[in-house]
Parts: sequence; C-alpha cells; structure tokens
Amino acid sequence: MNEKNNAKSQKYPYLVVVGAGLFGLTVAQQAVEHTGARVEIIDVRNHIGGNAYSYFDESTGIEIHKYGAHLFHTSNKRVWDYVNRFTSFTNYVHRVYATHDGEVYPLPINLGTINQFFHAHYTPEEAKALIASQAGELAGKDPQNLNDKGISLIGRPLYEAFIKNYTAKQWQTDPSELPAGIIKRLPVRFNYNNRYFKDTWEGLPTDGYTAWMQRMIDDPRIHVSLGVDFFDESQPFNKRALAEAGVPVVYTGPVDRYFDYKLGELKWRTVDFKEVRYEESDHFGCPVMNYSDADVPFTRAIEFKNFNPEREEVEGVAGETSGEADFVPGKSVKAGETVVWQEYSRAATREDEPYYPVNTEEDKALYARYAELAAAELNTVFGGRLGTYSYYDMHNVIDMALRAYETQVAPLLK
Repeated sequence: MNEKNNAKSQKYPYLVVVGAGLFGLTVAQQAVEHTGARVEIIDVRNHIGGNAYSYFDESTGIEIHKYGAHLFHTSNKRVWDYVNRFTSFTNYVHRVYATHDGEVYPLPINLGTINQFFHAHYTPEEAKALIASQAGELAGKDPQNLNDKGISLIGRPLYEAFIKNYTAKQWQTDPSELPAGIIKRLPVRFNYNNRYFKDTWEGLPTDGYTAWMQRMIDDPRIHVSLGVDFFDESQPFNKRALAEAGVPVVYTGPVDRYFDYKLGELKWRTVDFKEVRYEESDHFGCPVMNYSDADVPFTRAIEFKNFNPEREEVEGVAGETSGEADFVPGKSVKAGETVVWQEYSRAATREDEPYYPVNTEEDKALYARYAELAAAELNTVFGGRLGTYSYYDMHNVIDMALRAYETQVAPLLK
C-alpha cells in the first residue's frame, strides 16, 4: 500500500468496511459520526445497499427490489429513531395472500383463512378447538420430520393446503425428508387480523431504499469503491495488504470465503427471479401472492407497484398533475403497466447470491469452527448475514451493527 493508503499516515483513525449492505453502512456512519474516522467502503457489487438495494424501472417508474421484497418493520425504538434520521417512511402495512386450489386466502392463517377454508363461521373459541383437535392427530409422538411437525402444530388440512407444498418448493425436498427443527412454530391467529408483522413501526422508505442508504454515507470522510474484490491483491484494499498495515476491517462477506473455505463450505439457499410484465394497472391486487400448490413451480410472486400505491398515476394523473411530461421514475408510476417477479428457490453454489442459510446441524457445527477462527482475527470484525451465517431482518442487522460499532469497532479506532 502507498503512503496515502497506509493506516499509520492517516491523520484520523482509519477503517475499511468490506460490504456496502446495511451492517457495513451503519458501522461506517457511526465511525465517522463518533470518531471523525475516514472510512473506505468496498463492495464487489456495482451498487450500495446489499440485498436491500432497489432501483426505479425506467419504463414504468416502479421501484424494483433487486433481491426480492424488502419490508421494513421494527419494535426497537433505537433502530426506529436511527433510520428516521435518513428517511421518512410510508404508512404501508404488509399483508400477504395465498392461492390454493384456485382460491385466494389471507395469510398468516387467521380466522378468515380458517372459515373460508372450511366453509364455516367459527367463533375464535370454536376455531381453536378445531385446530387443537386436528393437531392432536399425532399426539404423544415426537415429530421426526418437518411434515409431522407441521401436522402437530396446525393439523393436517391447513398444513397440507398452505405449508407442505410451499415448503417442498422452497427446499426442493419432500417435507417428510426434512428435519423437524426447521420450523419451531406456525402462527395461527384466531381473529381476522391479517397484518403480516406485529411490530410497532412499519413502512417503506418514502423515496426508495437506495436514497435512504445514500444519505447514510453522505459524508466526505466516507469513500465508496464498487466492483472491488477484497481478495483481489491487485487492488490496494485487499485482505493481505490491510492485515500487514494493521488497518481495522469490518468484514460482511461470507465467513467461509474469508478463510478460503479451509474447513469446508457453509450451505445456502438462493433465489431466482423471472420477470413478467402486464399491460394492466394491477395484476394481483396485492404486493405478494404465495402459491401453495405443487403444480405451480414458483413459491410466490411479487408485484412491486403495490408496495407504493401513493406513487401511481390515475388515468394519466400523478398527484395533482397530468400528462406524460409529468411522469418521473421514482416520483410517479405509469398507470396501465405493472411488473411481477416470480420467485424460485434452489440450493446455492459459490457463484450464486446466498440468501438463506441452510443451518443443518452439520452447518451449525461448521460455522462454530469458523466463528472460532473469526474471533482470533483481532483487527477484524465480522458482521451481517454472510459474516455470521444467519438470516436477519433489516432492523436486526441495524441493531447488531450499532452494538458492534460500540463494543468492537470503536475500541479498534482508539
């Protein structure tokens, strides 16, 4: 590394963040705010934001979540106050529906789902008794696979209608061959509340995810280099050079990749998307439609425009203006067109984007060994989904990043 990039020549503490996702961006923002450190963020992708990155479709103005639907919700006041420094939020409330046997039902399973499915008018107490009776089919038995576990939680009829085939498509494996531990519980609500999340605060960033994250790092002391591979020794911010210079590093990439897979590979699931465009103002009438039946190869479909109905033009009118000249991607969405992404799940390879950790007992044991190696890297902090082999919602990642900055990163910068 040249003198400019040498940590010892910096006037202020110096930090390199590997990965421009929410964990890395939060740590970078905190480092600058609290210590005046100059921070270099590198990411192998060509954008910031990690899997929460979104962009506006030029043809329709619809905000597309490049890595699948991202929905912000939290009950953590510290996190809520923090994110509101960089964006306001819409009043969006997430609701999901499922298509089963040619009919649409509300999810999570609630009293409306139950009464519609059984063509009944059960009261909450009657519905509770019914589900308890059906779940008792395997009473006294210790479920040995996911199939039996699901039946023991909500009964065979509802499990087979809404969970069994959806899960089989997610894992590409019959649930009778999957371990019971994959599911701990299956929520059933005995009222008509079909709000998906229970958190205190919920919404979507008013002007999009990418604008939110750009504001987080809008500081001259933060520099971002995209398309940069941490393991490429031809570029200055590489693993070997930074270690030799003693530069503190926050690493949010795959933990097994950091150690060159020397203990083996951790397994992940990935997602493929197939885009379908419709010359309709609204195709599903909701943002997310699950497909619970085996004869539909994808697990769900996402209609992005329905996340932001406040942006849509109506009869050529956006807000109080009208006409094509008023159409601005990111501010308005054209009527009469919509974009749907169908979601397909499969096992990930090294070349794929890792989405969900498989987390078998073998994987957990392997990660524990990698975690020991990570703990021995005294000048490196591991974080985020990939760095800790875990699946987190966005608010969890931000909370972890705030705590990691305070307990691990700040001491390195002193």
